[in-house]
Amino acid sequence: MSEKRGEQAERIAAGLRGEIVSGALAAGSALRQEKIAETYGTSRMPVRDALRFLEAEGLVQMLPNRGATVAPLDAAEFQEIYEMRGAAEVLALRLAIPELTNRQLDRASEIQMQAEEGDIRTFGALNKAFHMALYEPCGRPRLLTHIAGLNELADRYLRVAAIELDYVAQSHHEHRALLEACRRRDEAQACGMLAQHIEDAGKALHGLLSAQMRGL
Repeated sequence: MSEKRGEQAERIAAGLRGEIVSGALAAGSALRQEKIAETYGTSRMPVRDALRFLEAEGLVQMLPNRGATVAPLDAAEFQEIYEMRGAAEVLALRLAIPELTNRQLDRASEIQMQAEEGDIRTFGALNKAFHMALYEPCGRPRLLTHIAGLNELADRYLRVAAIELDYVAQSHHEHRALLEACRRRDEAQACGMLAQHIEDAGKALHGLLSAQMRGL
C-alpha cells in the first residue's frame, strides 16, 4: 500500500525533529524543500506539511523570502518551557505517587540505569522516559500528553545543558534521590525534589543562553 501524504509528512517531521534535537541540524540551518524531498523520496507537498508541523512545535522558522530554517535556541522560550514543566510535572507526580507500584518504580530504575550506562546521544530520550515512567500512573492522559510535548521542546535545550554545563552526573544523582523518595511514597519530599530538579537545571541553562545571546 502506498504511503499517504499525511503519513509522509509525519515521517519527514519525525526525521527532521530527530536531527534538530540531536544537534545534527544546527540552529539557523537552511531547510531546503527540494533536498528534503529527495532525501525522503517524496514530492515537496508533504515536506511543506512537515515543516509546518515543526514550525508549530517551535523547532522551525518560516521566514519571508528566506524559506525554512532551524529555529534558534531562545532563552525566553526556554524559560517558558521549564516553568510550564515545573507546574505540570509536579502535578503529575503528586497524582501518581499514591498509584505507583513497585514494578513501575523498578521500571523507572531500569531506565535510569540505562541512562547512566549510555552517553550524550541517548541522554535526552532516556531522561524523558524516566520522568514519564514516574508520571504514568497519574491517570490524566491529557496532562501526560502536555508533558510529553514540553519534553520534546526541551530536548535540544537539555542537550546543551548536558554538554555546556556538565549536567549529566548531577541529573543522575537527583534522579536516584527522587526514586528513593517515591519508593517511600513521600509525596511532599518527592514533589519538592522534582520542582527543584527542574528549576535548578532551567535557571542554569537560561543563564547560559542569556549570556550567549548577549555575546558574552
